[in-house]
Amino acid sequence: MPPLLGRSRRRAGQLADPALDDVELVEVRTQLAQGRWGRVSSLLTATADDWDRRGHRLVVLAEGAGSAAWAEDWLLAEPQSADAAALLACATVLRALRGKGGRGGETAAREACRVAARMAPSDPTPWLGLLILARSLGTEEEVSRLFDEVRSRHPEHHHAHHLMAARLAERHPEAGQDPLHEVYDFAAWAAEQAPADSPLAVLPVVAHAERYRVLAAAGSEPGDPERSGHWTGRRARQVMKAAFDWWLEWEREDHPRNRIDLNFLAHAKFCEGRPAEAAALFHRIGEHVTEAPWAYPNRDPYQAFSAARGTALGSV
Repeated sequence: MPPLLGRSRRRAGQLADPALDDVELVEVRTQLAQGRWGRVSSLLTATADDWDRRGHRLVVLAEGAGSAAWAEDWLLAEPQSADAAALLACATVLRALRGKGGRGGETAAREACRVAARMAPSDPTPWLGLLILARSLGTEEEVSRLFDEVRSRHPEHHHAHHLMAARLAERHPEAGQDPLHEVYDFAAWAAEQAPADSPLAVLPVVAHAERYRVLAAAGSEPGDPERSGHWTGRRARQVMKAAFDWWLEWEREDHPRNRIDLNFLAHAKFCEGRPAEAAALFHRIGEHVTEAPWAYPNRDPYQAFSAARGTALGSV
């Protein structure tokens, strides 16, 4: 199973901080770890209804070991704070997924998300929390319903689309290299529905990598993606070209999860056998190396990234 949140098991100087290039988020996370949630409140107020950034910031803040407890304190001090409720919701979800919420952890997480959703009906983030939970523990019907709830509030929600692609890719592994698999249809539909400058243009590449993860785990694709033909078929090449052309024209450096997309795109271009194009992406990634997709299917992500980067940069 891939990382649920697009986060990394960080090693110093290697995999990216889950905050990616959000310097403000890194500073505020340190404050929260010390129990000072006032800066968190200011950060989230400034984030306003930039829903992708709000979701990214809340999920990263929620990852801290003490985040749920500090969010509870904040909510006690400010019972009407939708920001405190959203942080508590996300932190309770992650605690439940880590198995640290006790026997009632999942139930508590669902209730915390519902409370947060009632306090801020237009905010997709509590529904994102429920989707993260359902990604691992829910039924197909529940995952689809929660994705619709997120999308009804923010049709281009980046994190939600990545979660949905990962879940859909896991359906019918026995179908093998089926170019009509539903994950490809979903990703193509999402990219077509989104505005021209939307980073969802890269979602078909994400879907392709997620499907490779599933097929490699099932044994129908080599464990080394460079030896796989998964990225060299006609359809795959069309997908990679469209996403790379989008990046050349629109590169969304302002998007909070931009580095995640760049890692998927660099991985795809390298596996496709286009090292010069991959090299341009490696330059943009810099130190922000994400676990997905370099770990697929069961590899050391930093070693895989470093080897690919060295080969790509040596080719230009």
